[in-house]
Amino acid sequence: MLREEKLYAKFSKYEFWLRLVAFFVHVVSSEGIKVDPKKIEAVQSWPRPSSATEIWSFHGLARYYNCFMEGFSSIIAHLTWLTQKGTPFRWSDVCEESFQKLKTALTTTLVLVLPLASVSYTVYCDTSRISIGCVLMQEGRMIAYASYQLKPHERNYPVQDL
Repeated sequence: MLREEKLYAKFSKYEFWLRLVAFFVHVVSSEGIKVDPKKIEAVQSWPRPSSATEIWSFHGLARYYNCFMEGFSSIIAHLTWLTQKGTPFRWSDVCEESFQKLKTALTTTLVLVLPLASVSYTVYCDTSRISIGCVLMQEGRMIAYASYQLKPHERNYPVQDL
């Protein structure tokens, strides 16, 4: 097929019939998609942030993995508030609890399954005055999570049942 399309490949650079593949920061296998264990070690040893910049650094890592954890926006809310302009940096017990919850959530990830085109999807949504979250599922198995923390000016609107 490659010859027909006038494409060429050096087959010594490719591997076939692998049981799992590390791709960027994920491990893809027949079981599904999960976070690379090497990244889990980095999160477990992450030191407590001491500035808004350090929170943003951790936030960036955590945000990338938010599809692997339920309630991400609610967990990270207290840390996000410390990064707002004009907010003094005061690390509290609530911030420490959020930080530790995030580290635990990032290091005890669920395995997400790959979606099947022939099977219908189910979406579960939940909203509150500070965040919106949903889970995409197929046949009772999780495919992805999504959550969004509402900005203060977005919280003025009444929450309506869907």
